[in-house]
Amino acid sequence: RMPGSIPEADRRHRASAAFSLSFLSLVFSITAFSSSHWCEGTRKVAKPFCKGDSKGDLCIRFNSPDGNNSQAVQYIWETGDDKFVERNFHAGIWYSCEEMINEDGERCRSFISLTPASDRGVLWLSIVTELLYVVLLLIGNILMSVEIFYYSSVIDGLKINAFSAVVTVLAGLLGMVAHMMYTTVFQMTVNLGPEDWRPHTWDYGWSYGLAWTSFACCMAAAVTTINKYTKTILEFKHKRKKLERSFRIQYNFPDH
Repeated sequence: RMPGSIPEADRRHRASAAFSLSFLSLVFSITAFSSSHWCEGTRKVAKPFCKGDSKGDLCIRFNSPDGNNSQAVQYIWETGDDKFVERNFHAGIWYSCEEMINEDGERCRSFISLTPASDRGVLWLSIVTELLYVVLLLIGNILMSVEIFYYSSVIDGLKINAFSAVVTVLAGLLGMVAHMMYTTVFQMTVNLGPEDWRPHTWDYGWSYGLAWTSFACCMAAAVTTINKYTKTILEFKHKRKKLERSFRIQYNFPDH
């Protein structure tokens, strides 16, 4: 090994670091893509009428002893905000779920059906871009694993390294665009979506943070891969200069 060259162990270490970051990015992206916690918050839901002997703060009470009699005059005591109850909800790319009143469990609806018709095309484009992001991450992981565990020469590894760097950078760009498009679609749905869905308060959930963490890991893997490629190229140039200098010295001062 010539002075200044990168040892094989260091190259393996950098390749393993890039593969680990890319694998984490793939796991995070699949988890976020399949979950429904990109956005979380509360909705104001009108309380149902109390039935039978049911009492409490989750239904509207009457002063009539016979609440089921439609002929009787019924007075509702709740006014203003007392007529509403806040229910938690969470939404993702595929569906939106909210707590049910006086019942256990959640009621889920397709988020695509809640999106305004004018923004539905952008949502589908976001979904397709997210799928391409996951596919490219998977291809990048396969290339990096091949580079680590199976290549016959440094030149072959360098070629695979170049392909994996391009694929990972492209995946990161697609992931960034997909996340931004979904953010825009969700904000438009909050303003223009159906009345029985619009949230009272909302914020981004853990899936949204996980999606951007996946993007950060993807770009870190791309930077590590490009850095490894650049250092390997510089090593080859350094070796070539050393070899040329050695030949030049031998030509100028031949052995007698």
